[in-house]
Amino acid sequence: MNIAAIQQTLRAFADERDWDQFHSPKNLAIALAVEAAELLEHFQWLKEDESRRLSEKAGDYRAVREEIADVLIYLLRLADQLNIDLEEAIHEKMRKNAEKYPVELAKGNAVKYNRREQ
Repeated sequence: MNIAAIQQTLRAFADERDWDQFHSPKNLAIALAVEAAELLEHFQWLKEDESRRLSEKAGDYRAVREEIADVLIYLLRLADQLNIDLEEAIHEKMRKNAEKYPVELAKGNAVKYNRREQ
């Protein structure tokens, strides 16, 4: 995935419509949360195994696919507006996560690092 190219495409799309006036970081963060909630709505009453088999229901799968795209679009626009290099941010965060969740303590364990008994 070429994040910079996608961001450029999204930037051009917004520019053509004069939407930058609406795409403040605050508004984009709100839109991102709204889209994430719309994504959650598709999973709200599903059992665990039903959620894993979502691709078996073409209409539901298509709707979830679109919501995931919406979430990513707003995330990319937000990062672009804040000049955040997402690739760098992800690598940095993964380094921190590796320190917080060492394999010997985290493997097969869903307990958050700060809730483990010492």
